[in-house]
Amino acid sequence: MDGQIVSITFFDYQGFRQKWQALTNMGLLPRKIARVPGLRFFKLMGSGKDGFSIKPNWAKYSLLAIWENKAAADDYFESPLFATQKAQCASYKTHFLRAYQAHGLWDGQQPFALNGQAAAEKPIAVITRATIKTKYLRKFWKDVPQVSQSIMQKEGRIFSIGIGELPLIMQATFSIWTSAEQMKEFAYKSKYHREVVAKTRKLGWYKEEMFARFEILDL
Repeated sequence: MDGQIVSITFFDYQGFRQKWQALTNMGLLPRKIARVPGLRFFKLMGSGKDGFSIKPNWAKYSLLAIWENKAAADDYFESPLFATQKAQCASYKTHFLRAYQAHGLWDGQQPFALNGQAAAEKPIAVITRATIKTKYLRKFWKDVPQVSQSIMQKEGRIFSIGIGELPLIMQATFSIWTSAEQMKEFAYKSKYHREVVAKTRKLGWYKEEMFARFEILDL
């Protein structure tokens, strides 16, 4: 299958020098990445400590990229720019994805082409993302950590992390589940998650939000 492909890369950094370089990259890299051929949308993001947290994790950053096709993605991951990124970190991991379901907006657009498929017996990935209204920041960060802790114990969770473009205000999560059914079990039946979703709908916490599900091509 040709067409749009999504990549998300997690970079791990060790020691003061690498972590300082990672922080510097947040300001310098976007201008370089934006010029990469075949790139349709990208976000360079930091992460939260201990999952989804108000406390930053200076040792882990992520790059979400939406590519015109697999060839464009391959060119980037074989480029001198990515070679430099690799050399600056202690380790990294990339997942390749195709979206099959999405709703909401990210920077005023829905950037994912829905060209993937969910197989009942295969893992899926999920991205949730929101821009939080300033007046609700305290309420949001009071309630959401309970959801973060509950997901860590949930059957079917393979991996989860809180990531974000802007500390406190622009937040996202990336998670991998053994199946779509296991993910739905958490999303619709978990006590804390249901309560937060209800508050979100009632209070209107977000200026903008997006939810997307993905087929994972590398698992």
